[in-house]
Amino acid sequence: MAHYFQITDTLHSIAERYPETVAVFATNGFPQMEDDTQREVFGKMITFETALQMKNRNPETFMALLNEVIDSERSNSDATLAREEEIDQEGVNVVGLLPCPVRIPLLEQYNSFVEETGLSGVNTDLKAASVGIDWVAENLEGITNPEQLPDLFMSAGFDLFFDATKIGRFRQQGVFTDLVNYDQENSLFKGRGLQDPSHNYSVISVVLAVFLVNTKELNGREIPRSWEDILKPEWEQSVSLPVSDFDLFNAILLNIHDRYGDEGVEKLGRSMLQAMHPAQMIKSNRLKEQRPAVTIMPYFFTKTVQPGGTMEAVWPEDGAIVSPVFMLAKKERAEELQPVVDFFSSKSVGETLSHQGLFPSLHPEVDNKLPDDTPMMWLGWDKISQTDLSKEIARCEELFSSSFRGGLA
Repeated sequence: MAHYFQITDTLHSIAERYPETVAVFATNGFPQMEDDTQREVFGKMITFETALQMKNRNPETFMALLNEVIDSERSNSDATLAREEEIDQEGVNVVGLLPCPVRIPLLEQYNSFVEETGLSGVNTDLKAASVGIDWVAENLEGITNPEQLPDLFMSAGFDLFFDATKIGRFRQQGVFTDLVNYDQENSLFKGRGLQDPSHNYSVISVVLAVFLVNTKELNGREIPRSWEDILKPEWEQSVSLPVSDFDLFNAILLNIHDRYGDEGVEKLGRSMLQAMHPAQMIKSNRLKEQRPAVTIMPYFFTKTVQPGGTMEAVWPEDGAIVSPVFMLAKKERAEELQPVVDFFSSKSVGETLSHQGLFPSLHPEVDNKLPDDTPMMWLGWDKISQTDLSKEIARCEELFSSSFRGGLA
């Protein structure tokens, strides 16, 4: 893999050259990078190495992640990003987002699979998850007929797939079917009910939200061990949440609301650390006071932390919140799609997701390297089928935003 920047480069210079990194920075501890003015001030004052030291992150691991995102957008050898003249107008269309840490190895596996099987007639466009679900939504804008839909979607998150005004309306018309052929449950997920009983959606993996605790910022408080702890008054304005990672953030909002109601979401909003001008973050004495004591993040990113430091990864006792990685296949193209679905739901792909990305796989033969009784918080299909999730997400966002003392744009 190519190396596109040095650890001595400033954040601003990296973002200017590679705009695709902005979303990754913002999602993983540097929200100010999304704002043009703040990025100008903050980004020019700090190098990549210093920024990662401030967050007690492993620069090599984080650099590898950014290089993968850049590589996925710029590599001329990315065969899945077909040029217009290469598109098979009669073929099936596969569209979606892959988790950034594993996108490149998955595409390499996919390209080998296509070559070995001689698969043809499949137009594939799988972008990095950092692009955001809006990219998929834009491709669906104005579609009223299911024949206009891509034939296979793949992404994490609840909003788009269950919105009654978007893809959700086609689900109600019986357009989709579950083509994943797992004959049993993975031991880690046995009895958790992640497989869709209505056989519309396929779940192949999950993104898990856990805690990263800065022990220097506890100020006499006990390390929080649960989501219930995070909602307590002592954690007000002490927590960093992945607001820019809509898929995971929506899963957090929905689960907190399901378990703790409106009050729980409001408490979560109050726990969010108040925003601070980026220029103050470098030299001000307030920097130490304003650092989050707890950062909520995908399980993968806890592995970027330097061992032996002040940061401690904590698996919530009431469960790491689950954001499923869905596949949504059109029933009328089932025969043509089956080989592609079989590939993405295979053991080899499951091991890449689980072992390289720490996104546990539902494939029954994958060792997810977690105890089978590892606690997880999963919304559940009963809740999903009985709720207008888009309306609930919008309501939760309103409750959260009104309670966050720093205010959300």
